[in-house]
Parts: sequence; C-alpha cells; structure tokens
Amino acid sequence: MPSTADDSAVRDVLRDAFSRIRELVAGVCDGLTLEQAVHRPAPDANSIAWLVWHLSRIQDDHLCGITGQQQVWIADGWYERFDLPFEPDAHGYGHDSAQVAQVRVEGELLDGYHGAVHEQTLAYVDRLDAEDLARVVDDAWDPPVTGRVRLVSVISDCLQHVGQAAYVRGHLD
Repeated sequence: MPSTADDSAVRDVLRDAFSRIRELVAGVCDGLTLEQAVHRPAPDANSIAWLVWHLSRIQDDHLCGITGQQQVWIADGWYERFDLPFEPDAHGYGHDSAQVAQVRVEGELLDGYHGAVHEQTLAYVDRLDAEDLARVVDDAWDPPVTGRVRLVSVISDCLQHVGQAAYVRGHLD
C-alpha cells in the first residue's frame, strides 16, 4: 500500500518523540561515571544505570515484538558487553532492589546501547504505515494491543524513566 500524507505525519510525530527520548538519555549519560550511575538516592530507589538500561531494554524488546526483528541487545552483542547476571531476555520489569543493584555500568555503555536501540527504532518508524499501527501485536491483553498502543506505551515508559534518571543526575550534579 502506498504511503499517505497521514502516514508521513504519524512517522514525523513518532520520530520526534523517540528523538526527544534519545536526547534526554544522551544528556543523562554524558560523562556519567560508574559511581554516579549506580548511586541510589534511597536504599531501594532505582539508579541511573538501572533506569537507562531498563528503558532501553523495554524499547528494544517492545519494538522488536512489533517488527519481528532480533533485539539489538542480542544481535549487536550488548548482552555480552553489559555482562549482567540476568538471562538475555531480562528487561527489568519486576526487578527487586537486589537486582536493581546488579546493574553496574557507566554512562558510555548505557548511552551506546540506547543509541543502537534508537537507530533500529527510527528505521522501523521510517517505514511504518496505518496498517502497522492498526495491527494487533499482543493478544494477551483485553483489549488486544495494537502497534499504535504499543508505541505510545513505549514512549510513555521511556519518558517516565528518563525523567527519573535526569532527576537523580541533577541531584548528583
């Protein structure tokens, strides 16, 4: 089906939203040391390292759930580079305080992974159309989740977590 002006406008909005997340992640990670990355403002609070890892994993996992592509976490070797004590499909949902503490990586690695996820995300956004947005991508929910709903959910989750990470970074700075 040929692309329409409406498809182009939707792609522009999604590109803008994901690019804003990317800019925020890059800012939070810029010059971030390991000590800063793992700082927890309260004993059971999330660290910047966990927050950025988690939001990147969710974006990678959920977008690949729509596209059917392999996650860059696996395909590009990020799982090995992070060397976390989790299974390859872990993305942080449901992690307890002890698991949050196990995400011990500095800003450069976090930013690199999110950058790779962002590039794969934009490649998908640049080709999506109305059919992709309307297609059911997860029928485990009632009502079933469409591509449109999943993309908005990912944007919302990522914005919340990068905002939390930016708050912790501002507190540290």
